[in-house]
Amino acid sequence: MHFSFILVEPAVPENVGAAARAIKTMGFSDLRLVNPCDYLSVNARKLAHASTDILENANVFGSLQEALHDIDFAFATSARDRWVKLDIIDSHHLPKFIKEKGDTISKVAIVFGREESGLTNHEINLCQRVTTIPLKTRYPSLNLAQSVMVYAYILSDLGQEANATPKTDPGQSFQALLKKIDAIMNTIDLGPDKLIYGRLMERLSELGEQDIKLLHSVTAAVINKLNG
Repeated sequence: MHFSFILVEPAVPENVGAAARAIKTMGFSDLRLVNPCDYLSVNARKLAHASTDILENANVFGSLQEALHDIDFAFATSARDRWVKLDIIDSHHLPKFIKEKGDTISKVAIVFGREESGLTNHEINLCQRVTTIPLKTRYPSLNLAQSVMVYAYILSDLGQEANATPKTDPGQSFQALLKKIDAIMNTIDLGPDKLIYGRLMERLSELGEQDIKLLHSVTAAVINKLNG
């Protein structure tokens, strides 16, 4: 399993440096930045402390969509109470949730928003699910680097295979299933502009490995039938 930690428009160099230190401490190396501040500044390097290689090798993108180009399953981190998608996943439950996907996913992203305003609704919609860190008190809240540290720690056991060759069969992957469902829904005129399309895509994120593979067989048959 490969994990990417994506920071969207971080404004404080020290936060990026501390985040780099956090993920390296837990055995990760893939840091992605979307329109970042000066993440290679002296202040960022000071907080990175022996993790400047993570900063120097970080990939920079112009948008979150670009940063997610090769990701199989993305989790948006959010503390918003008004989020109305599927149940928000408690950070401590993430390892179990990810394991249940089996070999249908191999590249997972944890996406963090801006220090002051978090992620936009559009950015959250680019991810498959939303996750949050349960806090005992509403204030003070965790800052960006602290949040990265919590997720890196929780996922560290899964990340032991971070550099292993992905086992996922592209034809049986979660993303491949989404493409099949999308093709079917558009063929029957229930595309992205219809409410049911979004709800269906949300429900698919709940599926475990066996259900994903079962639906691959069903959708393949449906597509063959639709194609005549």
